[in-house]
Amino acid sequence: MDNITCTSERISKYFLAGVFVVFSLGLVVLGFTFLPVIGFVLALPVVAIAIVLIRTRLNDQCQLDFDTNAS
Repeated sequence: MDNITCTSERISKYFLAGVFVVFSLGLVVLGFTFLPVIGFVLALPVVAIAIVLIRTRLNDQCQLDFDTNAS
């Protein structure tokens, strides 16, 4: 995988993960203020999506590779 050709894909991957993190933090704030249980319950899957996006690798075609057997 050439690092130069996948730069925009990496930036978009981390930007999207960052958007999910910010959205989950907003849900946590809602959980503390307005909706105690619902805010936290909704924030957990959003955090999980952000973690999955951060941990995924890009394959040779600069696409997300969700293969768990990759080294």
